[in-house]
Amino acid sequence: MMIGVFDSGFGGLTILKAFLKKLPEYDYLYLGDNARTPYGNKSQDVIYEYTRQAVEFLFRKGCVLIILACNTASTKALRKIQQELLPPKYPDRRVLGVIIPLAEAGVETTRYGRIGVIGTRATIESKVYEQELEKLAPQLKIFGQACPLLVPLVEEDWVGKPETNMILKKYLYRLKRKKIDTLILGCTHYPILQKDIERIMGKNCQVLNGPETVSHKLKDYLLRHPEIESRISRTGTVTFCTTDYPAWFQTLGQKFLGQNIPEVERAIVD
Repeated sequence: MMIGVFDSGFGGLTILKAFLKKLPEYDYLYLGDNARTPYGNKSQDVIYEYTRQAVEFLFRKGCVLIILACNTASTKALRKIQQELLPPKYPDRRVLGVIIPLAEAGVETTRYGRIGVIGTRATIESKVYEQELEKLAPQLKIFGQACPLLVPLVEEDWVGKPETNMILKKYLYRLKRKKIDTLILGCTHYPILQKDIERIMGKNCQVLNGPETVSHKLKDYLLRHPEIESRISRTGTVTFCTTDYPAWFQTLGQKFLGQNIPEVERAIVD
C-alpha cells in the first residue's frame, strides 16, 4: 500500500523530492504521463479523462492515497474525481491536489495582500487560485500570468540558458509592475527555475517553495487521518513509472529529483 504521486510529466518529481525528505519512511509510486504531456493546453474533458486513467492505474498498483502533483490536473479534474469517481468505486481511498496548500501558504506569507500566480494557460484561465485565495482572504489583490513556454523549456533542460531567462523576464515583468509581495509557482516544473525567478523578482517578493509547502501539508494530513496513514506501508521504497520512454525519463528525471533513479517501468494507462 503506497502513496501515489501523479504528474503529466517530470514536474511532480519536485514534489516527490520534498516528500522523500520530510516523510522518507513511506512507500511511494510516481507516475509521469510523459506520452501525453503537456496538459496545460488541453480541454477540461481530456484533462479529466487522462487524470482519471492515471488515478485508476495507481489504485490498481496499490495506492491508498494519491497526490495530484500536477496543477492542471488539480484544477481541471480533482473535484470531479473526488465527487464522482471515489464514492462509488473507491470509497476507502483518497485523492488530494496541490492548489489549496499553496493558496493557504500564500495567505500566510503575504505582507501587503498582493499575490502573483504563474502557471500553465489552463491553470491561470481557470482562476482556481484566485477562487481559493479569495475564500481565505477576500481583500487580497491577485494577479495571474500564464507562462506556457516554461514547461517545455524545463523538460528540454534549458534551465539557466539566456533564452530561458529572457522568456522568464518577459513573463514576470507584468507581475513586477504590479508590485506583488508574494509569488505562487502554480506549476510543479517551476521550482526548477526558482533561483532564477527569485533573482528576477527581487528581494521585495517572496517566492513560495511549493514542494516544501505541499510536503508539510501532507504530513499534517496523515496526522489528522490515521485511518489512511495506518494503511500505508513503510519500507522506504520508491517506484517510478512513465507512459513514454523509460530511459529518457530516468535520465532527465534524476535532474528533477536530485538523486539517482535506478529503474523506471513503462506504464500502460487506460
